Amino acid sequence: MNSSTSRAAERLSIVIVSYNTRDDLRACLDSLRAVNLPLEMIVVDNASSDGSAEMVRAEFPGVKLLAQTHNTWFCGGNNIGIQAAAGEYILLLNPDTVVQPGALERMVDFLDAHPDYTGVTARLRYPDGTLQRTCSRAPTYADLLLEHTPLGWLRPGQRARAAARRWYGEWARDADFDVEVLPGSCLMRRRGFALDGDLRLYFPEDDLARRTPGAKNRFLAGAVIIHKEKSVTRTWLATKTYFRDMLIYTRRHDGAARAALLWLLSRPLLWGMALKRKISQP
Repeated sequence: MNSSTSRAAERLSIVIVSYNTRDDLRACLDSLRAVNLPLEMIVVDNASSDGSAEMVRAEFPGVKLLAQTHNTWFCGGNNIGIQAAAGEYILLLNPDTVVQPGALERMVDFLDAHPDYTGVTARLRYPDGTLQRTCSRAPTYADLLLEHTPLGWLRPGQRARAAARRWYGEWARDADFDVEVLPGSCLMRRRGFALDGDLRLYFPEDDLARRTPGAKNRFLAGAVIIHKEKSVTRTWLATKTYFRDMLIYTRRHDGAARAALLWLLSRPLLWGMALKRKISQP
């Protein structure tokens, strides 16, 4: 370990928000043991009922455990961890991730060597090795209309072009790339930021990008992290939360009138999903 990496590492805090993800959380913390950096590890447990907090206390005594008495959700939990973090660099990391050798070292070294950059992320892969499509531009109001209302069905070509623009369709995620939005599942930034506490689970990364226009963020292809993705979000509650957060995000950045119109136009999609769920249940 070179001296510059060592100095950078002393400024790194990792915040992991957990809610009933005991086994995934154990694997995540186990992977961090192999990182060649001294780390401040913070777990914010959102009143899990599966013994997550007890597991951390018993098996990872070096982890700072912030056990909550109620579910503060993703944004609230991360803000609690951010406030408790001592590092100059703070990494928000999902509990269903497994850090691969060298990934965090590369991310810390990049920020250390590039003071003009605000944040950095890694290349995320599913457990079977396939690539996850992460990093994007923040969704505009037109993007949300095309993705979540009948307007997208009426204008499929426009919807496809908008999606390609938002998700950097020209980029295969096989090389380093400057991006606007870093994924909340693996988001490292210099300290001095917080997520929007009115949001629960969705759009905090997009909101953060909109609140810090011009911030430079880098995707590092050589830093790899395995991510199950959606291990705790495959529920109807999560779907309803998505639409709730979408409207809060829209109201914040596009105004109340546009948020009201989006609410009205997005109802057919949400109602259709509710009907499909009802039919599929035994």
